[in-house]
Amino acid sequence: MLGFNEPEFLKQMASAVALRPQIEELVDRLVGEGFDNLLLVGAGGTYAQMWPYEHLARRDSTLAVRAAIAAELVVSGDASLGERTVVIFTSVSGTTDDSIRAIEFCRSKGAYTIGFTGYPDSPIAQKVDVALVSEPKTWPFDTQLLLFMGRLLSRRGEWDGYEEFAAELTDLPRILVEVAGQAEPVAAAFAEAHRDTDYHFLIGGGNLWGFTYLYSMCILEEMQWLRTTRVHSAEFFHGSLELLQEDTSVIIFQGEDETRPLTDRAESFARRVSKDVTVFDTRDYPLEGISPRFRGLLAPLVLDVVMSRVSKHLERVRDHSLDLRRYYRVMDY
Repeated sequence: MLGFNEPEFLKQMASAVALRPQIEELVDRLVGEGFDNLLLVGAGGTYAQMWPYEHLARRDSTLAVRAAIAAELVVSGDASLGERTVVIFTSVSGTTDDSIRAIEFCRSKGAYTIGFTGYPDSPIAQKVDVALVSEPKTWPFDTQLLLFMGRLLSRRGEWDGYEEFAAELTDLPRILVEVAGQAEPVAAAFAEAHRDTDYHFLIGGGNLWGFTYLYSMCILEEMQWLRTTRVHSAEFFHGSLELLQEDTSVIIFQGEDETRPLTDRAESFARRVSKDVTVFDTRDYPLEGISPRFRGLLAPLVLDVVMSRVSKHLERVRDHSLDLRRYYRVMDY
């Protein structure tokens, strides 16, 4: 597979799964002590990656859970933020300035802060109350967030089957390598067909809306300098559909949760207008070892692996490094 370091990938994913005992111990303690609300705070991709877990809690729990943009939280505040608030941060490098300032702000309000990162000596790891550290460069953080939210909802009596689900995650590294292998020819074909495409229209919903936003902004725009439009499948018919034309590249992310019919509806319309519609559907991947009732929860993680293959092939055919930036962490702002 192009640019795929399988041993490193397996080590990283295994390190995330291995955090289960620490995550469960932490959640059990927090539940025992009691807290009133949970904030999931990030910046850019780490903010978008929180949305599936806000979505999960909103659907299944009465606990107040919301995702927040780090920089906005600092300047706008949150009336619910206080000593009975738990706040989660994620950062691959552990050096994101907006998140560092948000940690300091949350702690100044008395909140309990948790950080997931790959570097124990990083500023974020040092500033939070507790840091849960995986292998360096481990991405994404869905495994850790699934374990945290799953254990939390289970302890609250709001989710049945957590123990079975968490046990199945033990084999997740192997499963995701198989996903990557299956996605490789699909990714190569998409990249070849779109080497000269300079605009993509992305649609997703449910627990994949965050990934839709992330892939549009953090990959296609930031890493490939391509113009995009991104829209939630439930909102597609309220304005953004007017941008579609016969030659518009439409990328649809389809998962397996209750919002699937909304994305089906958007796809059906898009195909009536555009001759260039590509659907990346988690149902196409067997995920052997994962029970059918848990598959939908893994959709963001599965598509992250699939689209990482697409990204590497776009990098190749467009001769544009995924590490190249004009401004991000290049200029002061």
